Amino acid sequence: MSIFSRKDTETATTDAAQPDLAALTGDYTIDPAHSALGFVARHAMVTNVKGSFQDFTGTLHLDGTDPSLSTASLDVVMDSIETGNADRDGHLKSSDFFKADEFPTMTFRSTKAESLGGDDYRITGDLTILGTTRPLTIDLEFNGAAKDPFGNERVGFEGKAEILRSEWGLTWNAALETGGVLVSDKIKLNFDISAIRNA
Repeated sequence: MSIFSRKDTETATTDAAQPDLAALTGDYTIDPAHSALGFVARHAMVTNVKGSFQDFTGTLHLDGTDPSLSTASLDVVMDSIETGNADRDGHLKSSDFFKADEFPTMTFRSTKAESLGGDDYRITGDLTILGTTRPLTIDLEFNGAAKDPFGNERVGFEGKAEILRSEWGLTWNAALETGGVLVSDKIKLNFDISAIRNA
C-alpha cells in the first residue's frame, strides 16, 4: 500500500499542512492491535452479516516519490474469523467454506500501486484463498501520518474492495423458499490499517 507524490500544483500553504510524503518512504509493519480486516455478506437476501479476522500480519513498503515502487504483503489466519456467532464461525471454518484445517492462511501480495489523486490510491495484487490465486484491486484512502506517544512513526489507510467468492471456490449455498439464496456471492471487504515504520 503506497503513499505517492503530491500534485505539483498544490499551493505552499497546502504543502505546509500535509506530511512530507517523500520523508515517509520506508518499510512498515502492520499493527494488528490498531488495524481491522472486515467483510460483509448479504444473508437471506434481506440483511447484512459482518465479520472480521482477528489474527493477521503484514508489511508495507511505501515510496513517497514513485508509487510504482510501493508494495504490500498480508497473511491472514482463517481460524481467526469472527462474526459474532460461534455456530456460524464454525461453519465458515469447515469444509463447506474456508477449510481452515487444510488451508490455514489467506494471503495477499501486491503487484501494482498507483495514485488516483488527492489522498486516494489503488493497489492491485494476488489474493489466495483455498489454494486459488486471483487478482484483487483495493481502493485506498491515506489517512495521514503521526508519531504516537511511544515514539512510533505511524501511517494509516482505509480501504475497500469487492469480490465474488465463487471465483475462489467458495460456492456453498442454500436455496430460499421465496427465491434467491442464503448467502450472497458478492462479498464486500473493508480494511482499516495502521502501520509502524521499522526501526
